[in-house]
Amino acid sequence: MQEITKILHSLPIDPLTGSISTPIYQTATFVQEAPGEHKGFDYARSNNPTRQVLETLIAELEHGQRGLAFASGLAAIDCVLKLLSAGDEIVAVDDIYGGSFRLFTHVYEKFGIKVKYVDTTESKELLAALSPNTRLVWLETPTNPTLKISDIEAIARYTHAAGALLVVDNTFCSPAIQTPLSLGADIVIHSATKYLAGHSDVIAGLLAVKNPELGDRLKFIQNASGGILGPWDSWLTIRGIETLPLRIEAHSRNALAVAKALETHEAVESVYYPGLPSHKNHDIATKQQKSYGGVVSFKLKTDTQEAARLFATNTNLFKLAESLGGVKSLVCHPASMTHKSIPAEKRQSSGVSDSLIRLSCGIEASVDLVQDVIQALNKISTSPSIAIKTQHVAV
Repeated sequence: MQEITKILHSLPIDPLTGSISTPIYQTATFVQEAPGEHKGFDYARSNNPTRQVLETLIAELEHGQRGLAFASGLAAIDCVLKLLSAGDEIVAVDDIYGGSFRLFTHVYEKFGIKVKYVDTTESKELLAALSPNTRLVWLETPTNPTLKISDIEAIARYTHAAGALLVVDNTFCSPAIQTPLSLGADIVIHSATKYLAGHSDVIAGLLAVKNPELGDRLKFIQNASGGILGPWDSWLTIRGIETLPLRIEAHSRNALAVAKALETHEAVESVYYPGLPSHKNHDIATKQQKSYGGVVSFKLKTDTQEAARLFATNTNLFKLAESLGGVKSLVCHPASMTHKSIPAEKRQSSGVSDSLIRLSCGIEASVDLVQDVIQALNKISTSPSIAIKTQHVAV
């Protein structure tokens, strides 16, 4: 069965009314026939029919046994971290999302959780970091924002041999591109704000797991901590997922066109996109992904925040904003936006340079996005204040 067919027909018809759209159950509590006798719902923090549809859907799409929905991607991450105890260790990808780094460093390290950051594309580094205290190996693949690709299947073997759980943040790909649980991961995380909801109009987080016992533990934490997704935002996320494969196809097509154009421009030093044969991890991406996604990052030859700012403030279609994965294209300067909470030395050592730009390619026409990128780059090439000696490229 094709992905779009599977998604659409995984959503249940409302048994009460026959509604083809999932109803929004906007209620805080549920009437019981007698104490403890109800229809599977007693209080909306513990469960809600709209949220339950979404949780079942993400579990099915990720080939898991249990799904959970949260008020944000960071709330989902926080739930996973609450599996840990003082003295436990996390081995995490070095090019990590700034919000995850902030949560690890400023919240959980003070409770005795140690985090080691390594380049997970290098197996020797990963193996050297594992210890008897390692409880979680934390991957983003592709990473944010330098788009490193880690071999999920190989890392799952190393992780399990060390007695730890493998967590994969699958936000950049979504299950339309890769399903980490099928490759050996134990927990998959999504900022559903991004590709799953897909329209830049909701904040949401999702988890999927394949082990029912682990799912029960996370469900307990979700209920005890209370960071659940409300019914309206659950419905918006469901609606977004209905068109996920169609949008991902357009995102990936546009990103590849933009990446190819960037490779040829004189103002650009490096392009990071796993769909390019020049990408270091292109072969691994081809092995474990159906396509290459909608995010492209690049570094300017003039590696300064001034040059990056000039580009980011001169695009027309790419709107300067945090986030990604929506139908409209966005541009972001990680060093001063999404990754500003990471110390400059650590940020730069992981590849997030001062001039690095991240593009989230929407579903507009490819030719329009390419033209927008080129004209903004030409502003750098012709700017008297930017030290780059190049020739102007015509749009």
